[in-house]
Amino acid sequence: MSELICVGAISGSFGVRGEVRLKSFCAIPEDIEQYSPLTDEAGDKSYSLTLTRAIKNGFAARLGGIETKEQADAARGLRLFARRDQLPSLPDDEFYHADLIGLEVYDTGGTLLGKVKSVLNHGASDLLEIHGSGLKATVLLPFTLSVVPTVDLAQGRIVADPPDGLF
Repeated sequence: MSELICVGAISGSFGVRGEVRLKSFCAIPEDIEQYSPLTDEAGDKSYSLTLTRAIKNGFAARLGGIETKEQADAARGLRLFARRDQLPSLPDDEFYHADLIGLEVYDTGGTLLGKVKSVLNHGASDLLEIHGSGLKATVLLPFTLSVVPTVDLAQGRIVADPPDGLF
């Protein structure tokens, strides 16, 4: 498990006074401010964060070290990370996406199906993007209790009961 979890990203500048457009990946989007200071992916640079207002698809925010529109434009694409110990602990049936990525997926008979490449959500529920050497194409596995009855983070594996014909 990674010590840093991606909690947001900068999507560009907002206005001309150095504010940025911020997309929050938190379950409660406003909570991203509580995890300040945030870091870059390497953990090298630290940024204080203050939300200034809600805007379409996110927030306008002040990011430490960014004072001009040009600096805010240059920060576009910057992903912001919080330390795992800053984040709330989850109930037994919930997981951080970062913890699922890279886990091996087995069927209920013990056959390796592939590995989780990413976790997607297009509105209805989460989907696990599965890649593997035996697969012709990417498989999107619904991440529901009936399809994925077991997630064992300690063993680094998921046991799935996929619908017929999916694999």
